[in-house]
Amino acid sequence: MRRLPTRARLAAALAGALLLLGTASPALAEAPRPTVDPAAPTPTAPSAGPPPQGSAPDGSTVGGEVLDTRGLVTVPGAPPLPEGIDARGWLVADVGTGAVLGARDPHGRYYPASTLKTLTLLTLAPVLDPALVVEGTAEDENTEGSRVGLVRGGQYPVSLLFQALMMQSGNDAANALARAAGGMESTLAAMNATARRLRAFDTVAGTPSGLDVAGQSSSPYDLALFIRELVADPGTRAVLQTPTAQMPPVPGLTEGYQIQNQNSLLTEYPGTLGGKNGFTDAARHSFVAAAERDGRRLVVSLMQAERLPVPAPEQAERLLDWGFAVPAGATGAGRLVEPGEEDAAEPPSTVPAADGTLTAADATAADATAADVTAAAATRSAGTGTAAAGSAPAAESPLLPIGLGAGAVVIIVATVIGRRRALRPVPVVPPVPPGAGPDPDAAVRRPPPRHPPGP
Repeated sequence: MRRLPTRARLAAALAGALLLLGTASPALAEAPRPTVDPAAPTPTAPSAGPPPQGSAPDGSTVGGEVLDTRGLVTVPGAPPLPEGIDARGWLVADVGTGAVLGARDPHGRYYPASTLKTLTLLTLAPVLDPALVVEGTAEDENTEGSRVGLVRGGQYPVSLLFQALMMQSGNDAANALARAAGGMESTLAAMNATARRLRAFDTVAGTPSGLDVAGQSSSPYDLALFIRELVADPGTRAVLQTPTAQMPPVPGLTEGYQIQNQNSLLTEYPGTLGGKNGFTDAARHSFVAAAERDGRRLVVSLMQAERLPVPAPEQAERLLDWGFAVPAGATGAGRLVEPGEEDAAEPPSTVPAADGTLTAADATAADATAADVTAAAATRSAGTGTAAAGSAPAAESPLLPIGLGAGAVVIIVATVIGRRRALRPVPVVPPVPPGAGPDPDAAVRRPPPRHPPGP
């Protein structure tokens, strides 16, 4: 039989690849990464059972297969766990070695509440000029949830907005920072790109503030990755450790006033490097912190805890004490991965996932939008101008199937022309009854009255 010319064989291979892509079983292609749905009703309560469990894009468990559990795991020989830990998900890890000392449902994808602001700071601190002045807007004034008190026409340096974001959990500060970084859409894409770079695949950011939106999530494991990065950088660690800051007056509207850091561990727990609290009805109480003792650093994260009988910050203190009691150098039950690293090949887990697993996002789209944020921030940081109130929408990139199709075509064409290239191709935790009592993160911080009463 006469062989087709090389060009004809290439064309036939290309057509076959496209046909294969169009008829392939859905199981052969990755599903899109979970996304938020702003059109869905705002969640008002935790899910009745465990939340979905996250995983790496290839289905493996980030940090080691031992962490593929909905229950408890600790290092061998660890002391008994402290009493009063009611958080549905938590994790304690040694920053120096990366060893996970103990965890409960470490990759459960919970609503993060304001602990997601750790990712906001981590994403925007490298790209926004601290001296850039952002003008307050009516949208800032009307932001839902906890506010630091930004007002229309106020002039706020980015450095102060970072402090307001972390110290007073200002959702209005989160809104202003997103505007300065190019807009909400670009900021969220950049946050998700940062999470992907850190291999925090359980995290899907839908707001820069952590206000609940359907589909938004993070995990005890991911929060530990975020706080580890923040305390490692002197600049962001200084933001977390700032005890008080001064909000500027706005002539004719408000007088200046002081804000205080809501992280009680800064004054109650020696060696605290920083932390962040959070609360919403759906997330309940969340908390993440890092501390140092005798040259050893630990991180702790808790999600879906209750205020009573033991508040989340006190639960964090007890878990930190427990972690410091674990001998230094202990072999971890898992490990905190380094940014961008690939997990070593491991055998498939023998523990089946109780819920759907998390798959990869389109990296090209996320990285491109992150670059847009950097460019927008550079434009706004140039000179001594004030950040504009508007924002430009981020351009969408091709979807993941296009990339998969291109990969299939390359493989077949390379084979035809004689080149070979290798391509890298539980127990359910019962729900905890809601606690009672007010929460500082849920309170609305209002500016002083415009016309203070007379004596």
